[in-house]
Amino acid sequence: MHSPLLLNADLGEGFGPWRMGNDEVIMPLIHCANIATGFHASDPVTMQRTVRLAVKHDVMIGAHPGYPDKEGFGRRSMACSLEEITAMVIYQVSALQGMCRAEGGVLGYVKPHGALYNDMMEKLPVFEAVLRGVAAVDPSLPLVVLATNNFELYNNEAALQQVTLWPEAFADRAYTKEGLLMARHVKGSVHQTKAAILAQARMIAEHRQVRCHQGTLLDLPVVTLCVHGDNPESVATVADIRNMLDELEQGHA
Repeated sequence: MHSPLLLNADLGEGFGPWRMGNDEVIMPLIHCANIATGFHASDPVTMQRTVRLAVKHDVMIGAHPGYPDKEGFGRRSMACSLEEITAMVIYQVSALQGMCRAEGGVLGYVKPHGALYNDMMEKLPVFEAVLRGVAAVDPSLPLVVLATNNFELYNNEAALQQVTLWPEAFADRAYTKEGLLMARHVKGSVHQTKAAILAQARMIAEHRQVRCHQGTLLDLPVVTLCVHGDNPESVATVADIRNMLDELEQGHA
């Protein structure tokens, strides 16, 4: 039997008067909160409020750094140098780490957002740049990465920096046969029904497998499962996923 999965979600992604998602509803249901760090979304007050909410509900806090692209919500790849990527990660992770200290919390891990996440999984130099940023702030912070067929390659690189990787799967995203996420502009890349999201979450939790868009099964040696807070059907499914994970954990115990 597999060990229990940690359920994570992206939160704190509004800024100024603009609100996104329903953090107050989602926060008590998850194990880990990926809190936006100001580049793709959020602002200092939003970061502070979201950290405070995570501390209140005893949820592990993760820094969610991205490209400086609020207009594109960090989902557009940017032609940043490797030096810039490392510096951006240091800047954003340090900001949230400071906010955690101010609010009596502790930063627990790092998970890049959107295009930066995808770029680091498709381009090893970008991954290494992100890794250097995490290690520079605190090498004890785990780095969340996509659980792909070539995970060992990334794990070996992380070991050189003494950083632990947390391989991740997605409950609401479709996969390619290579184990990568289908691009969001492709039809069917995001599961839109509660039944589909919950079914994929259960397959991942029980079997550490997912059925890719082409129909074959992929093995996913994951430790954490993500559900997106900006997908309305995902939000509606968070409680069901958490209940399912809790039931499996009780069975495991």
